[in-house]
Amino acid sequence: MNMKKISLGIFVVLLAFVSSCRDFIEPNVPYSEFDTALYLRTIRSAESNSLTFNFFDLQSSRFNVTLEAVDAEEGTTVESIEVRVRHRRLIPGVGLEFTPAPSGGQRQEVTVATISGSDFTQSPDNRFKRVVADIPASAMIQALGLTADEIEGGDVFEVRLYATDRFGRVFGPDNRSSDVAGGVFYDSPFLYNIDVICPLAAGYGLGEYQLEQTGGPSDPFFGNPTRFVEEVVTLTEGSTSIARTFTVNYLGGFTTRPFSIIFSCGVVLKPEEAAGAGCGGPGILWESDNDNLATYNLDDDSVIQVFFVDDTESSCGITDPIEFTLTKL
Repeated sequence: MNMKKISLGIFVVLLAFVSSCRDFIEPNVPYSEFDTALYLRTIRSAESNSLTFNFFDLQSSRFNVTLEAVDAEEGTTVESIEVRVRHRRLIPGVGLEFTPAPSGGQRQEVTVATISGSDFTQSPDNRFKRVVADIPASAMIQALGLTADEIEGGDVFEVRLYATDRFGRVFGPDNRSSDVAGGVFYDSPFLYNIDVICPLAAGYGLGEYQLEQTGGPSDPFFGNPTRFVEEVVTLTEGSTSIARTFTVNYLGGFTTRPFSIIFSCGVVLKPEEAAGAGCGGPGILWESDNDNLATYNLDDDSVIQVFFVDDTESSCGITDPIEFTLTKL
């Protein structure tokens, strides 16, 4: 008798659940009336994609990326893609310099190429149509009114894509969502920052190094003689071929965090990273001071120095310059 009551109770609960689900989806949603858009998915390929320019060989350098047009009609609504470019340089103590210079505070871009929708092709291996955007560095330099002699290591060419569909709508870096831009699947930034790099020799800056904090104050919180633990670290390749990453112990090991550096044509840059600690606001951040950068020797990686600022936003009021010395073991 008790089992019957329990079974009846479960049945009533399930019935209520099903009813609530049915009520939730009524009335029918008119999916066919949804407006759909277009995005250009980046097809990653180490063999073909080229997203850096070689400072020592600008003549052979090129921007090359495979794009997949994703829309409601399997990529067939694309009419054209306008490829625009601008050039920028970070000048210590000054900031970003753009070529052409901004006019009235507005970004100026130069059209360097136009890709037609008819250039997209479809293969049995992919559902949506694809095209290869392939533009020599020399074409970008010329379009900007520059010469190769005016390009410096560390410069950046900002490539922006603007896709127009047959309905006259334009999709680009200014109206795409953050999910579409940076999502692992979507990967559709409509914007590519092409760094002018000085390539490193095979094995450069990789392996075990002795890390020492050779400049900067002590730990103000726990009384340690340095803010970073002096230890053996292992440098591995980071997000690009000129980036290196290793793990540091901060404030006596209060936090253990990844630490990245970039070898940028003679200078060592420290991109902004979080310390995993703070006293409010953005927390403690580490980043280069562009007025005080360490240099490196392309032919010798036995000793690497890194200059940066600890707590750049003064989250805890401990903003100070720090120096690392990395000695290869």
